[in-house]
Amino acid sequence: MNTYENNAFFWQKLDTLYLSSKLVIDRPKNTCHYKYSNLIYPVDYGYLSDTTSSDQSPIDVFKGSLKSSKVMAVIVSADILKKDCEVKLLVGCTDEEIHDILVFLNQTEFQKAVLLQRGDEVPEWASAD
Repeated sequence: MNTYENNAFFWQKLDTLYLSSKLVIDRPKNTCHYKYSNLIYPVDYGYLSDTTSSDQSPIDVFKGSLKSSKVMAVIVSADILKKDCEVKLLVGCTDEEIHDILVFLNQTEFQKAVLLQRGDEVPEWASAD
C-alpha cells in the first residue's frame, strides 16, 4: 500500500460536512492573527459552526476566492506551542491561494503543516457508499 492513497468517498463526506453546516468567517482575508499581529490571513478563515473537531472546537476552513463548495484539500498542522494537531478544510482556493496558505501556516518554527489534495480515486480496499 502507498503511504498516501486518495479515497473519493472521504472527499464526499467532507463535502457533506461543509454543505450541511454554516460557515462563519471570523478572520477575513488580510486581517491580522488575533495573537500575532505579524501573521496576516491570506484568504478568509473561519469555521463550521455546528461541527466538532478533535480539539472540541469547530472545524476550521480556509475559504478562497473561487465560487466553489467542494472541499479541495485538507491541511494537517502540528503546533508544538499548543501541543496539538489540527485539520483545516480548503474550499474554493486557487493554486496561488493554496501556496499562500501553506506559507502562512509554515512561517514559524513552532508550527508546520502538510497538504492533502482531493482526488477521485477509489482504492480497492475502500467500501462503496
